[in-house]
Amino acid sequence: MWLTVAVVIGILIILGLGIYAGKLLFMLKQQNVRQQAARDARIDSITESIIVISKAMQQQQCDLSEGTIRICKLLNALPLQSRPEYREKFPHIHNLFVEISGFAILEERKKLTAKERRKQDEAREQIESEFESQVLKELDSIRHFCTQIN
Repeated sequence: MWLTVAVVIGILIILGLGIYAGKLLFMLKQQNVRQQAARDARIDSITESIIVISKAMQQQQCDLSEGTIRICKLLNALPLQSRPEYREKFPHIHNLFVEISGFAILEERKKLTAKERRKQDEAREQIESEFESQVLKELDSIRHFCTQIN
């Protein structure tokens, strides 16, 4: 009789643990679905921003340097499973980004004297003119890349 009670209690414990494990697996699956939906929404938002910035650059509504900085930062923020090598995929935009990344921006720029700002602006304009045609050509491929992701 004790053996039967022990077996029944054991079966109840195993059944309870099985139900609890099933509940945990269901909750984990729900969490993964929510995380994937959030990741997809972030990808959509970032790629839409990249497309808008690239169009603004082509229509000369946005400076090449400003647009390049924004696009490169957004590309690096894309939460993709297999991230492509953007340096190789968009070499001219990446090279322009590297060239202008040493210039002061935001608060650092405000601290510069008018002469230093003018000097940096002239240097930036010179660099932009060197890369302009190549960067403008790459903007179509960036938009194409962004539409393929979605």
